[in-house]
Amino acid sequence: MTNTITVMTAVHPPSAKFLSDAYKSLTEQELPDGWEWQWVIQEDGESDEVRPHVPDDPRISFGQGRHGRAAMARTLALSRAKGEYIRVLDADDMLTPGALARDLSALTSDPAIGWTTTRVLDLMPDGSTVGFDQDPPEGIIERGAVLEHWEANNFRAQVHPATLCIRHDLLLALGGWMALPASEDTGLLLALSAVSRGWFSAETGLLYRKWPGQVTSQAAHSDEEEREARFAVVQARARALAAMTNWRHEAN
Repeated sequence: MTNTITVMTAVHPPSAKFLSDAYKSLTEQELPDGWEWQWVIQEDGESDEVRPHVPDDPRISFGQGRHGRAAMARTLALSRAKGEYIRVLDADDMLTPGALARDLSALTSDPAIGWTTTRVLDLMPDGSTVGFDQDPPEGIIERGAVLEHWEANNFRAQVHPATLCIRHDLLLALGGWMALPASEDTGLLLALSAVSRGWFSAETGLLYRKWPGQVTSQAAHSDEEEREARFAVVQARARALAAMTNWRHEAN
């Protein structure tokens, strides 16, 4: 019997040109015996500009849908996900060798771990890389720790949501990604942290590409009024989930 880890990518036309790099990073993954990967690519929209960049590989499932931004694209893509675990990979990013194997090692060794994250290096336009100075130590991330750090550090988490690998059933139980124009992955990360323990791998698992066309570099992403609204609902959801989880534990 072969087990599957599903790698999930939302893509729009400007980032489609990077799919070949993401694919190369996938083909270089060495998985444990009995495991294979599936790559589910979902276009945010229904253009003719993305499909030509999708590699010809039977392990790839490509779909399209009405434009609704990344959260909607990823959630639609869940309908085709076969894996017990879901690994996020943005279209313009790349996995490092061994990333998926490390995710699987953490998740399969401890059923109490609901999700994993990993160290990230920003990949700059000139090819150089830049690290993050607030990485936690490798190991367990206790329930609630991400929200606590996020609130205390100007709404910046100590782990990167673009590296999430999640138990499929837990992802479904939380409703997928938050229905927000941005920060949908941060919202999911905080929700996951509110209800279950996570794991951080100190070995770099992702190259996060910085380029002028990425969504997070656009002016709308930094609009202060929208940012405050996004983070208010992200915070309220995480706190509500934490309260419900605490009540359940106390009741037991």
